[in-house]
Amino acid sequence: MAVQRLSVWDEVDEFLISTPTPEQILAFRPSNASQQRLSVLLEANRNGEILPAEQAELNEHMALENFMRRLKVKALAKVAP
Repeated sequence: MAVQRLSVWDEVDEFLISTPTPEQILAFRPSNASQQRLSVLLEANRNGEILPAEQAELNEHMALENFMRRLKVKALAKVAP
């Protein structure tokens, strides 16, 4: 499970070190694999079947989502007149 948590952040790290433009930041979406994994975690959470390691992984996804939302707000301010 730890490898998956790291890969989610690694995906964003790789994107950010590519020095994206504000428009590219606004267009960023997680990979299909990351989105699918998040769906699995959310389903397990809804069903009350989430394991502690999965809960930690879900928390990482939520922290990353919060980070990207804040980044996109700042990027939008750069492109908006």
